[in-house]
Amino acid sequence: MNRIVIIGVVLAVVLLLSSCVDQDEYADDARGNFEALWHIMDEHYCFFDEKNIDWANVYARYSKQVTDNMSRQQLFELLTGMLSELRDGHVNLYTPFDMGRYWAWHEDYPANFSDTLQRRYLGTDYKIAGTLRYRTLDDNVGYVYCGSFQTEPGEGNLDEVLLELAPCRAIIIDIRDNGGGQITAAEKFAARFTNEEITVGYLQHKTGRGHGDFSAMEEQRLKPSSGLRWQKRAFVLTNRSVYSAANEFVKYMKCCPQVTIVGDKTGGGAGMPFSSELPNGWAVRFSACPMYDVNRQSTENGIEPHYYVGLLDEDFLRGKDTIIEFARSHVND
Repeated sequence: MNRIVIIGVVLAVVLLLSSCVDQDEYADDARGNFEALWHIMDEHYCFFDEKNIDWANVYARYSKQVTDNMSRQQLFELLTGMLSELRDGHVNLYTPFDMGRYWAWHEDYPANFSDTLQRRYLGTDYKIAGTLRYRTLDDNVGYVYCGSFQTEPGEGNLDEVLLELAPCRAIIIDIRDNGGGQITAAEKFAARFTNEEITVGYLQHKTGRGHGDFSAMEEQRLKPSSGLRWQKRAFVLTNRSVYSAANEFVKYMKCCPQVTIVGDKTGGGAGMPFSSELPNGWAVRFSACPMYDVNRQSTENGIEPHYYVGLLDEDFLRGKDTIIEFARSHVND
């Protein structure tokens, strides 16, 4: 088990114990659930200072809206509104009837991805290896689409993909609309693009209940895979819907040799999420463990590509994906 996972497990246990205390302290009514949620976030959320959020002010504004006769829908809307003040896609409120969410991190931006265009490039005879869809394009450039890291790719899957595409001049890894999943899946894939162990970033974990109580930054190291590794040019295609573990993948790949990031800035999501529970049984997920790039800069708000490229309407009408075509045209740079 790698170091990141170990830290995550330890922190999860700490937060679980804390959440049990929170449940015991507050009544199962509108006021009690509001107070429990506010305090859980106050003590465990990790981006208050970075986002310059006055959480006490948020309390003052939302607390006066709590009433004894609120319906469950009204309470849900109030709590979701309070959580949205954090502007964090990793913060969710889970109930049996709805999920509170903040998705403005991608909804307010161009999609820069089209299923219709992608089908033109993949055709109907593409190959599938685990979660990866891949083929060789007609200019001898490999194309791989990875739409999720919810499931780890098998080492055998990755070997087969790279073996199939080995004769290609370069490889395009398209992760647009990949909302994340398991960090270990992103790490396993990125390990195929370096021949030596490298530093790819840093992480911290909460050490106390204060907004600024964090451990010292600890290195994230990417070790080269013992399987087949790619030795030629590689392009990673991104858009604003690249988030969480997929955001981490971009962070790792940006540190690998011969890798170029093309597309839009990613959506971010650099806080490792954990969960707690309110007195009424509703669950809340939140960012608790901040992560940084190799320059110790937060990637919570996204990672810049090497080349900003958007999907152009005129290319779409011609059946061309501007971002894919940009990568293909820069293979020999």
